[in-house]
Amino acid sequence: MPSATTHPRLDFASDNVTIASPAILAALQTANVNCENSYGEDSYSIALNQRVAEIFECEVTVLPMTTGTATNALALSALCKPYEAVYCHQTAHAMTDECGAPEFFSHGAKLIGLPGAHGRLQSADLESAVQFARSMGVHHVQPAALTLSQATEWGTVYTPADLRALTDSAHRLGLRTHLDGARFANALVHLGCTPADISWRAGIDLLSLGATKNGALAAEALVVFDQSLAAELMFRRKRAGHLWSKMRFLSAQLLAYLTDDLWLNNARHANALATRLSQGLSTLTGVRVVQPVQANEVFVEAPTRLIAHWRKAGYHFYDWPAPEGMSGSVIRLVTSFDMLATDVDALIASATH
Repeated sequence: MPSATTHPRLDFASDNVTIASPAILAALQTANVNCENSYGEDSYSIALNQRVAEIFECEVTVLPMTTGTATNALALSALCKPYEAVYCHQTAHAMTDECGAPEFFSHGAKLIGLPGAHGRLQSADLESAVQFARSMGVHHVQPAALTLSQATEWGTVYTPADLRALTDSAHRLGLRTHLDGARFANALVHLGCTPADISWRAGIDLLSLGATKNGALAAEALVVFDQSLAAELMFRRKRAGHLWSKMRFLSAQLLAYLTDDLWLNNARHANALATRLSQGLSTLTGVRVVQPVQANEVFVEAPTRLIAHWRKAGYHFYDWPAPEGMSGSVIRLVTSFDMLATDVDALIASATH
């Protein structure tokens, strides 16, 4: 794993604090040698579309972007009208952390959050909410889309069967589907399935494929499976100011990310460290892991004095709203591809010092 970052690593706040993978930086340097066509007509962008089609085993249109917020918001804007609604989990990133970007891009469509244990929705809850909205007629925003997070905001994962149950309900109810895959690679290696199994084959129309949290400098991709949406999304991206003229510098990052299993190896390493961290923390008095650890996030309930001790020692992490029915102090710890096992062990060991 890369070792350019300082060790022992004290920052467990996010996988956005990481360095960029050396292979991705090298790809950028290579892309900087010659001139290329602009606005996505370059050889890197063309090769990227072919590579993504190969990985997902289907025809795709790939729109490279720079931020997850823009990618999610742009995708959702194509799925709903201003008087319509997007359904999601009540803790979904689109709901809690996008500063109204989905509403802004869609000119006012409403996000409706639904409950669900471990950050996952259930099809029965979706169907009930949609049927109620339809029964209210013009007095209620009308259902148009479903967005799911993979992995979820609680670090849990939907299986292919979970996704298919939800998307079958959504499509039967006339909703289009989107997957926020900011940590798609982490979910993928946990499940051990193919990318197609948890995307279009599971009924997903649009995928926000994240790379920045897992090794890219700044690169995401909107992967369009439903080709009837592709042309409109190209215009929406341009109108929103997210069509890069020097697109090759985004596409080169994504190509390197998807070459030689870099994306999977990075995610596998981060996931393994999260498992190691959760197992170590579980041995500490008064510490309890409060969600299944299925990706690279660990949520723990810990004594206030221990949380203060870690912060005094220089560790960084986020306080997190406790799950329903729990009153203790919960924190989120995130592992990443550029962490070392010794970083994890040092945090655990520091609790007894």
